[in-house]
Amino acid sequence: MYIKRFLYFLSASASFMLFTLSIAMADSASNLFNQGFEQHKRGNLESAVQNYSSAIEENAAFAMAYQMRGIAQQQLKKYAEAINDYSMVISTGEPSFKVVGFYNRGIVKNMTGDFIGAIPDFTQAIELDKKMGAAFFHRGIAKSKTGDLDGRLGDFRQAALLGEINAERWLNTYYPDWKQSKPTPPASLPLPPAPATTTANPS
Repeated sequence: MYIKRFLYFLSASASFMLFTLSIAMADSASNLFNQGFEQHKRGNLESAVQNYSSAIEENAAFAMAYQMRGIAQQQLKKYAEAINDYSMVISTGEPSFKVVGFYNRGIVKNMTGDFIGAIPDFTQAIELDKKMGAAFFHRGIAKSKTGDLDGRLGDFRQAALLGEINAERWLNTYYPDWKQSKPTPPASLPLPPAPATTTANPS
């Protein structure tokens, strides 16, 4: 279910971004990206990576190609390569790309157990987009893994207020009075579910 929702979002976001990309971009880079995106939608991840890489060879500042290649690498469980691509999104992209780059890099760091490294990435994403509930949610998970339980509660509360349903469900279960200033902690606090495929695209 998460994969289908992700690919739907991917399609809508990428189509919009392709429409608004700079007219100065070389046609060959755009064409290669389009080919990669079609392969990506079909699940041909290795072919998609090759096309995105060719697009990047044509245009070394093609932030969307780095973004989509990073997602494909993440799906292939090539996490180091995905982190490198998200870092390139941060260094080459406009603010809307940077926030996604920080967020997605944080996601991969969480997935690979680098919770300490993930926290500043989510923090940077939040600084760029203070309404990004997903960044609060996943930063809360990272804080929990590093022992910062008060920080986890604060991030989950903010995520829930911004519409993150998993955070709200968890709070309703373990902190039914979570909207109050000092909610009462329960005895046992498991983490809420966090889909492994959670990534974002510029919109």
